[in-house]
Formats: sequence, structure tokens, C-alpha cells
Amino acid sequence: MTELLTAAQMRAIEQAAIESGQVTGLELMERAGRGVVEAVFEEWPELAATSHRAVVLCGPGNNGGDGFVVARLLKEWGWEVEVFLYGDADKLPPDAKVNYERWAEMGEVSALDQEAIYDCVGDLWVDAFFGTGLTRPIPNDVWYALFRVEANIAGSNAKSVAIDIPSFLCADSGKPIGSEVNDRNHLTVTFHCLKPGHLLDRSDEFCGKVNIKDIGLEESKITNDIEYVEIGSTYSGFLTKRDGHKYTHGHALILSGASGKGGAARLAARGALRIGAGVVTVGCPPNAVVENASQLNAIMLETVHDADALARVLKDERINALCLGPALGKGTRERELVRVALEAKRPTVLDADALSILFFDEADALFGKLHKNVVLTPHAGEFARLFPDIAEKLNAPATKGPAYSKVDATREAAKRAGCVVLFKGADTVIADPDGRASINSAHYERAAPWLATAGSGDVLAGFITGLLARGFHPMLAAEMAAWLHVECALHFGPGLIAEDLPEQLPEVFRSLGI
Repeated sequence: MTELLTAAQMRAIEQAAIESGQVTGLELMERAGRGVVEAVFEEWPELAATSHRAVVLCGPGNNGGDGFVVARLLKEWGWEVEVFLYGDADKLPPDAKVNYERWAEMGEVSALDQEAIYDCVGDLWVDAFFGTGLTRPIPNDVWYALFRVEANIAGSNAKSVAIDIPSFLCADSGKPIGSEVNDRNHLTVTFHCLKPGHLLDRSDEFCGKVNIKDIGLEESKITNDIEYVEIGSTYSGFLTKRDGHKYTHGHALILSGASGKGGAARLAARGALRIGAGVVTVGCPPNAVVENASQLNAIMLETVHDADALARVLKDERINALCLGPALGKGTRERELVRVALEAKRPTVLDADALSILFFDEADALFGKLHKNVVLTPHAGEFARLFPDIAEKLNAPATKGPAYSKVDATREAAKRAGCVVLFKGADTVIADPDGRASINSAHYERAAPWLATAGSGDVLAGFITGLLARGFHPMLAAEMAAWLHVECALHFGPGLIAEDLPEQLPEVFRSLGI
């Protein structure tokens, strides 16, 4: 796991380092500016080889101070550099003011002006307006400047880099604050660690690629009252199977829909088996037995006619994980199946139709039966039906920062439901009722747009169920399953269909040393 820090947490860490005497604010600013230049030359080595022209757009805070450092270092490298400042130089924070004055000894600082920006040309454009400090919609002059950056770069070989985060995005949520700008950077350079806003919403469209630069804050500690979000990573140590027989590794029961509707459950079952559940059984109504039997080999089959039949099946205590939802159906029978499953208090994944059943349950009786061993896996539409007030806050335009984020929404939903919620998307967020949250990002180098295919969510539900059967805590099972789901898609590549996902797991496991 890798920690993420909100803008406020990052400021607290920097301030703690300064107050402890570990570093000065001026030193941090110098390191940040140097990190930006290093990142630019790493990304585009040709820019380091000869002199070029840069346009640096500085704001009224410390992000602008970073920009003045970048301007000075590029000038020392032999570049032509043009610097614009939005705001009053006399009102700059102390460290930014020092770097403004250092730059002023080398070159001019022009006031931000629409006509001057319109005519500007550069091989590199640097957005140092606001960074993580943005709390309100950007002013019109800044909006226009960022718009012109995009327009001037279009059709040219010029590059753009944002310091910390593009200046109209909220660092905590990834949302544009106020009006969105069509400002798509090639590179974003941030410091110490990623911020949630680099991974949430559509931030990848605007950040381009994110390079994290060390500014010497490793010794800083997060105080106990600061929450942090975690990002999914490699779990090879957890996934290694130990010696034992098949039931040692759990028995997962996947409930299927009626005849002609069993494909989704079979996908989930295949996912559960491939991820390591010792035994997987598909439970289906009598009219679907022949259909399922003709397509299942290593997966067992059980007739589950109704809720009473499910209760009898669950007398087998070796069945230690359930999955309900993939093409299950939404009728009275299926509602009763969900009720019996929840009353069994075993680790349970509720997906697809089971989530709709929760929504349509007018008395909220089923919602009240959710427990800490349940994992809900809604996509955006299902989330909005289950938690309409939370979704309304999440989908509202951001008018100030920090904006309400997908992390905030998932945490609130998990607390209300009393169970783990995995809110699907390219920016999947997983949260438990205690407020722990993680982001499983399929952005940047982990982008896997081919996951948007019918049945991929059923496989994810099966992955989670299989890990629950193996005895993993629901939060960890959801995190690992989401990470492996993306990893399988990346291993296969374009052309992926849902059936391909479970078959990638052996190769993925080998690549992890399992």
C-alpha cells in the first residue's frame, strides 16, 4: 500500500518539517522547482540537449514560488524564459517573494495579460498558478491563460507541465472547481506522494502523466488525527497459497439466475475458482441445471429452487462465502434468497441484481440486514439508486475546495451500510465502515479501457468471493480483487472479453512470484 495525502495533510507535513528544523520553506521550494526541471528532462531528454524557450505562469502563492525556481533553473541551463505573474508581487508569501526577487535579477516578470499570452510561443509551458492550494474557481484571467496554453500547444511539438496538479483541479477530489478548462497537460510533477485528486474523476485527462519527486520529507510523520487514503498495490505475500486440501481454501457458492441467465454466474464462478477458492459451487433453479451442467467442469452444481432450499444448502458450514447478483433476477424468489444469505452472516458479495433488490425493498428490511462481512459492488448508477443523497452531493458541480470526492462518498456509504463498499469505475474506491479507504486506479500506465465490456463486473464479483472464501478480510479481499482485475486486463490487452479475465490470473500470479 502507498499512502496518499490530501492537500491539507501535505501542508501539515511540510509545516511540521519546517517547524522541527529539518528543512526551511525556501529549501523545500528549491527542491520542488529542481524536481520539476529534472522531471521535464527525464520525460523529454531532447529538451536538455539544447536551448529552448519556456513560458512560466506563476500564481500568487507558493506554487508560483516553485514556478520562479523553475524559471531560474531553466535560464541557468541556457533557455529563453518568459515569466508571467497573476497577482501582486508585494503580496507573495515570504519564500515565494525571495524566489521572485532571485528571478527578477535575471529576467522580467510580466503581469498576466490576455493579449501578451495570446501572442506567446514556447517549447515548454509551465502551470504554476495554484497547484494544491486551489479553494475557489480560478479567475477569468487565469482561465483564459490556461485556455491559451492548450490552444498554443495544439498542432505543435510544445509541451506543458503542471506543478503539483493542474491549476483548476481540486487536489482532493480531481474535480474542476468552477468552469472546466480544456487544459490537458503532458506532465504533472507532484512532490512526496500522490494526492487523491491525481487519481479520481477525470484527472488523468488533465494531468497527462504524473511524476512524483522526492523533496526530503521521508522523516516527517502524519499525526494520528490525520486520515489518509491508500492506493492498491501488489499483494503477492498475501496471495500465496499454503498447504492443505481443497476445503482449506474455502467453498464459494455463486447463485445463478434462471435458464438462459446463467452466464454471469458462471463468469463469477470461474473467477472465484481461478483466484484460489478450493471449491466453487453454482446454485441455480431447476430449469437451469442442464444449461449450467453442460458448461461447468471443475465447478460444482447445486439445485437451489427457493429460499428454503438455500437455507438447507447453507447447513453445510464448509460454504464460507456467497455471491448473489450477477443475472440473478429481481423477483420475490430472489429477494428471499438475498434475505436468507444475509441472515446467514457469512462473507457475502452483493452485485448487480442483488443491489437492485436492496433498492426496491421498500421497507429497507434487507438494507438493515447488511453486516460487516458484506461487500457491495455498485457502479455509478447502482450507487445513485442505493445512496441518492450521497450521489447528489458527489455529482454536484464543485464551487469550492476541497470538493466532496468519490472517497468521501464511498466512506459515507460504507458507514451507512455497515459494510464494505466497492464503488466501481476507472477510479474504483473501496471503503469500510470504519472510514478506511483505498483507490484502485486504472489511470495512466494502468489504464485498461477494454475492461468496459459485458461481464467484467461479474468476474470482479467472483474474484472478491473467491478471496473471501480463502479467508481474507472483506476490505482486503475487495482491494486485492480490484487490483488483480485491472492487472489481468493489462496482461491481456485490447480485444479483451470477460471470459479472458480469469484465464490471465496464472500469468499474473507468476509475474508476482506466486
